[in-house]
Amino acid sequence: MPKIIAILNGKGGVGKTTTAVNLAANFAKQQKVLLVDADIQGSASWWFRRNQQGMEFDLAQESDPQLLGELRKITSYDLVIVDTPPALRSEALAVVVGVADYLVLPTPPSAMDLAVLVETVQQAVIPVGTPHRVLLTKVDPRSLGEAIEAQKTLLKLGIPAFNVLVRTYKAHERAALEGVAITQWRGKNAREAELDYRRVTEELQHDWRK
Repeated sequence: MPKIIAILNGKGGVGKTTTAVNLAANFAKQQKVLLVDADIQGSASWWFRRNQQGMEFDLAQESDPQLLGELRKITSYDLVIVDTPPALRSEALAVVVGVADYLVLPTPPSAMDLAVLVETVQQAVIPVGTPHRVLLTKVDPRSLGEAIEAQKTLLKLGIPAFNVLVRTYKAHERAALEGVAITQWRGKNAREAELDYRRVTEELQHDWRK
């Protein structure tokens, strides 16, 4: 059976799809990866279809809760990453959280975003008990203080967070417009943007080896 990672947050616009696509691309360097777009907005699918050359991972678009509940029956992939809908009361989200091995919760470090994130953890994650970490995204590289304070706040609340911060760069938007992952994009700040998600991948792998 494949390992299943769900990317979730009860709020949109937090870097959820960017995280799903770029983690899939990084893991695909060593494993056979399927990205499941379970968000009815279909952002990951839109991104994937823009590239005629294709990416290094496969993609399936599926929001049916019954079918999402069958993810563990997949045998042809090493890893399945699910981009979930930004709706806490979504049946699809509840099903995916229930079958996932690990949850990644992207959020910008602002107080308002953190408040929604904490609600997501309390309502959708803690009751299930699935291992999880918060990933601080859209971090201004010129001002890391807010993100560091957010990490401290999460620590006080007993919510685990990645040590890595994902900095905000135009490179992410431009990679999406070209239909490529940040690992494939070449341009200003491409190296820095790619490095952040490579480090997230490495931190996840280290977590699993514990």
